[in-house]
Amino acid sequence: MSLPLLIERLVALPAFTSLARALPAQGGRVGVTGLAGSSDAVLLSALAQREPNRLFVVVADQLPEAERWLADVQSVFGGDGVALYPPREGFGEVEPHAEVAGERVETLEQLARGAVRVLVTTARAVQERTRLPRALADARLELRRGDARRLEDLTAHLDAVGFERVVLVEDVAQYSVRGGIVDVYGFGMSEPARLEFWGDTIEEIRRFDVATQRTTASADSVLVLPVEVRGEDVELRYERAALPDLFPPGSLVVVPAGVALRPELQRTWDEAEHHLLLARRRGEDVPPRDELLAHPHDTVKALERFPTLEVIGLGTAAAREAAATGEASTEGETPAGRIKPPHEVVAFPLRAPEPIERDIARLSHLTRDGTPTVILCDNAGQAERLEELLDARGEGRSPAALVIGTLAGGFLVPPRGTPDGLRVLTDHEIFRRERRIRRARKYVTGTALEQVTALKPGDFVVHLDHGVGIYRGMTTVFHGEATIEVAVIEYEGGDRLNVPLYRLDQVEKYRAAGDVGDDLPPPKLHKLGGKKWTAQKERTRSAIHEMTAELLQLYAARRIAGRAPHHPDGPWQKQLESSFLFEDTPDQRKATADVKGDMEGAKPMDRLLVGDVGYGKTEIAVRAAFKAVQSGRQVAVLVPTTVLAEQHARTFGDRFADFPVRIAVMSRFQTAKEQALALADLAAGKVDVIIGTHRLLSPDVKFAGLGLIIVDEEHRFGVKHKERLKQLKLETDVLTLTATPIPRTLHQSLAGLRDMTLMQTPPRDRSPVLTFLEPWDDGLIEEGIARELDRGGQVFFVHNRIETIVAVADHIQRIVPRARVGIGHGQMKERELEAVMKRFVAGELDVLVSTLIVESGIDVPNANTMFVNRADRLGLAQLYQLRGRVGRSHRRAYCYLIVPENVDEDAERRLRVLEHHTELGAGYRVALKDMELRGAGNLLGPEQSGFVHAVGFDLYLRLLDETVTRMLRGDAAPPPPPTDVTLDIPSYLPDDYIASPEVKLDLYRRLGAATVVDQVDGLRDEVRDRFGPLPPPAEAYLAVARLRLLGAPLGAEGILVHGNEARVNFRADAVPRLKPLAAAFRDVQFQVDVRRVQPLSLKLTRLGGSSLLDGLVRALRTISPDAR
Repeated sequence: MSLPLLIERLVALPAFTSLARALPAQGGRVGVTGLAGSSDAVLLSALAQREPNRLFVVVADQLPEAERWLADVQSVFGGDGVALYPPREGFGEVEPHAEVAGERVETLEQLARGAVRVLVTTARAVQERTRLPRALADARLELRRGDARRLEDLTAHLDAVGFERVVLVEDVAQYSVRGGIVDVYGFGMSEPARLEFWGDTIEEIRRFDVATQRTTASADSVLVLPVEVRGEDVELRYERAALPDLFPPGSLVVVPAGVALRPELQRTWDEAEHHLLLARRRGEDVPPRDELLAHPHDTVKALERFPTLEVIGLGTAAAREAAATGEASTEGETPAGRIKPPHEVVAFPLRAPEPIERDIARLSHLTRDGTPTVILCDNAGQAERLEELLDARGEGRSPAALVIGTLAGGFLVPPRGTPDGLRVLTDHEIFRRERRIRRARKYVTGTALEQVTALKPGDFVVHLDHGVGIYRGMTTVFHGEATIEVAVIEYEGGDRLNVPLYRLDQVEKYRAAGDVGDDLPPPKLHKLGGKKWTAQKERTRSAIHEMTAELLQLYAARRIAGRAPHHPDGPWQKQLESSFLFEDTPDQRKATADVKGDMEGAKPMDRLLVGDVGYGKTEIAVRAAFKAVQSGRQVAVLVPTTVLAEQHARTFGDRFADFPVRIAVMSRFQTAKEQALALADLAAGKVDVIIGTHRLLSPDVKFAGLGLIIVDEEHRFGVKHKERLKQLKLETDVLTLTATPIPRTLHQSLAGLRDMTLMQTPPRDRSPVLTFLEPWDDGLIEEGIARELDRGGQVFFVHNRIETIVAVADHIQRIVPRARVGIGHGQMKERELEAVMKRFVAGELDVLVSTLIVESGIDVPNANTMFVNRADRLGLAQLYQLRGRVGRSHRRAYCYLIVPENVDEDAERRLRVLEHHTELGAGYRVALKDMELRGAGNLLGPEQSGFVHAVGFDLYLRLLDETVTRMLRGDAAPPPPPTDVTLDIPSYLPDDYIASPEVKLDLYRRLGAATVVDQVDGLRDEVRDRFGPLPPPAEAYLAVARLRLLGAPLGAEGILVHGNEARVNFRADAVPRLKPLAAAFRDVQFQVDVRRVQPLSLKLTRLGGSSLLDGLVRALRTISPDAR
């Protein structure tokens, strides 16, 4: 989007005309002052609009400032033609992280074809030298539908430009080949592309989704950009170039206010030598510094070739003089970092807008003072809430224009020079909060679901009829007259069971209800044909039945209970929600609506809110608490740890700062006297919100009028505490928050038994956490901490052994002497721990060395680097929670998992999962699978865990789902069993068609679980889309799947196909109608003979038309409409 009004008002100023005349065509330097807020970006946008054939280059000193310029210019000018060229994350030749590498390549490619109008970059990026710009012309590849190209030539090119060949494309910079289909995901692609070849011609190009691997849209062409340049002759063919070498003559370099380029260039130059030295010590082969970076002097000379516009900050002597006289002297005022002083300075009359300080009355008054006012809102919801607040004051409709858009800072264009002037305000400044830059992820990553749930040889499995065994892999066997594929399961004593893959729905992977890191004993194998399994399964069924009945009873009792509804939203509620720092995700909006709906109803609320770390659950709790207080009721916030109590006290305190809401805290950080005072005030009704640990459940805690209990991570409370909670639940509203995900199947099963809201959308501006698996290395630790301190950030260092934590902290202090290091662990005295935590949150400590007490609760957006020592000793769920502590702002976050050199294979595989999946949400499916086990255990309760362990987690969920469905509907008869189909031709998915056993197993499982023929048809479309035309054995297998479903409702027990004949046998209890059966078969040119009347047996002979299998499917479709 763009904001043309802002450009129009700036262009109308006489100072703009003066500046446009003063801009040099070649060389030279002009200064500009009198720019407030984000008016510098508006000015640049106006200049770029005026001179469409000129490139404007903003050179910031650091990436956050460059990102601020990028966001502002994109808001004002629009996104097209505006690009960022970020610096490399490290000092090496290759950029390892796709987000950065991709943005660099995309920007270079756009620059080469003249598509960039405004380029935003940093001093370090300008200094870097790379071969990519020179190689780009040869390495870029545009593929169109109908192009003649050999598949072998394409794969050789992809290998040469840095793509990784994989079985399944799940990430950027990968490609895969399956027969005549090539999947490729490169830089610049919003979604990966699927190319289908016919011989040496590209017949089709389609876009597809990484998670589902299904086509989303067709395309005419695709541009494949290089990942990196490889090859023996690279050094000879492509010389290195720095960014200024690519600027067209006459490009205008813009230096933002306060930017000192010379010191920044020199610092990069000095730092590079240090880091390259460390890399060589680690045995890495790195080029010399002067190959990777231009000398600071050479970079300055290169920039001085171009005309320069220097923004002079408000408040400097040059700015004051320019404002008074219209020109500025720069004698004695040249900053150390300035390349050359400007020969002319143009002064603008802009100034900062009046502060609002969250005062809506003041804002309303200002908007009516005659100066046109534009209020920029982050999103439509924010604009709507602000409009309601302004209009609710009873002064009529506000004359302010509310516009969707965002700038870092507002500004005021005075009426002089323009007819009316203009006031630009931003919603984050109105509500006195920090502006968050939202940059969407460029590339989606994720593991296809079949990779997550895949069975591997050696895995424990549960067969519905035979119990626990070990999966030994797939093999093809000759069965009857045909070749089929079977899964082999080994039972106690070495007995083996061959399960036809069309019955794979009878087999579930065995997972115990515990974290991956738990050392659980392996399950006991059952004996094939033994009675023990049947008895165990029946005991589990009856326990599930009992639990479900109890839950239904509890649910019914809650439905009968009543209480006075909470008040509808008032102006204060809207003001509170408007001041939220972030844009609500769709799930947050739904959760807010669900909670408010419950509270405004006549029945007590009991809602479970499930959401990932950092997905905004606390904000929903804040809104619910405020609503309860507005209705004159007290709120208790129950948390499992003291640290979390302090964290919530800060959060609630900040959010309620502008309202007359009194908050008290009850935890071990408070003295006995402070606690007694808080309890007295609570009983007298003077405290509105009390936040505390299980201390709140003590009998001496009395409320004047408790209206809402918010429980954070309920599963971490003991049985006695839960009993006390159950008593309270009958009398009041309860909102429970949990970050442990709940399996979708379990959620669906319990959806009718409990109110639940799932929050699965990650916030838009959460940065991915770049994760590294490394051995302990002082140089690496120094580098990581120094980089974070250089950008003004803080560091978590997790060391989960209290005996050695002081020694580790001392060692870190020696490695990085300038860092302020603190220690925190659970055995410290309350006051000491509180003091350390407060100092870290306030930014007085740079590095916090702590145990796992930071796993949940502590929220420090400024801390964006984390080290986890001996990560191999922690479970995947714990590591996942820990990593959620960083990456809570727009800054790039780093997590180093430190492990011994000889870490065991299983731990390394688990940790590699975290290293690979840096994105929130979809990419975490692997980690979530393991965490689901904890989530299910928490929800079901300890009394069910024995049964879960006995039959396995997945089978337990299946039995639970069946029980709940039956009880809610009333006992319905089980569906008829599928028809047994036997062919005399091969029917399976061949290895040379689908090479990946994980993908194949997943398809077999989904075909086995299909309940209607349309699902089989959909799976056939998916297989055709992903793997190309189906071979005859695959078509035959899909025909068998259709016949099994079509025959069951008709009562067909078995179908035997041999050559051009088929035998259809019906069950003894079936009553088929012979006349429509015979008519349907004759319609497809089959001769029908009755071989037996009871139970009915038909012999079918193909006389012509389509193949026997196709004819059978078509005929049964016409007379079995229910199975469609």
